[in-house]
Amino acid sequence: MNNLKASMKKFFGNKNTVTILGVILCLVILYVGYNYRINSAVELVSVPYAKSTIQPRTYISDDMIGTMRVPESFLVGEYYTRKENIVGKYSNYNTIIAKGSIFYTDLVVTEDELPDSAFSDVPEGYTVINYPVTIASTYANSMAPGSHINIYYKSLNDDGEIMFGKFISNIEVLDVKDSSGKHVFENSEETRTPAYMLFAVPEETHLLLRKALYLEEYDVELILIPNTATLSQEDKVTVSSSDIENFINSKTVLVSVDDLPNIGDQVQENTQDNQ
Repeated sequence: MNNLKASMKKFFGNKNTVTILGVILCLVILYVGYNYRINSAVELVSVPYAKSTIQPRTYISDDMIGTMRVPESFLVGEYYTRKENIVGKYSNYNTIIAKGSIFYTDLVVTEDELPDSAFSDVPEGYTVINYPVTIASTYANSMAPGSHINIYYKSLNDDGEIMFGKFISNIEVLDVKDSSGKHVFENSEETRTPAYMLFAVPEETHLLLRKALYLEEYDVELILIPNTATLSQEDKVTVSSSDIENFINSKTVLVSVDDLPNIGDQVQENTQDNQ
């Protein structure tokens, strides 16, 4: 026993031996640490992914979702880890979920949480108008949300002469929807026919438009024209012609607001009469 102790003491008392043991210990620590980091970096987790491209406002069904295993280190942000938490919800209104993408939490909402983006930026004191349109009146779908239009006025005057001119300027298009209420421009894979254009104007301008449409005996027609001018945020909706405004007001000065037609209904009726 004493001989063993003496041998061990002599062995560890040798500086070269201690150095070699220290180097070996360091290599072992480095090896273990390296393998731990590598294994952590490539640790696979199972996540749901989109089997095909999902358009905005789309109901997400079970057959749209697959699962795959990916390195956890590749994933950032908040995302769904269970398929069951996605099925039955909708893709958000402002995004397309690409094929192969994982489901981040801000891309998926419940039906109750699904907003109508058309009304999100309407200024205070403005009234939203749901204006009937066709492919022809939207210049073959060239009036998209975010673009601007002008409304031109055409009618007869008291002498039976035609009045025509720019009536209201700088109106921003909020949305364009088809007859079932779907957004025409949100889906890149489905062709939708425009039926209604949504835009907002100050309430006094809204009443002026209703007054104009009240004058059926003067054969009033409102025409939507794309505004090609460069506009800034300071450019507001304005009445462009005081002559047209004064003519309309002079003919409706005694008319009650309750007797003024709804813009959408009257435009629809006029369109059907013209057809």
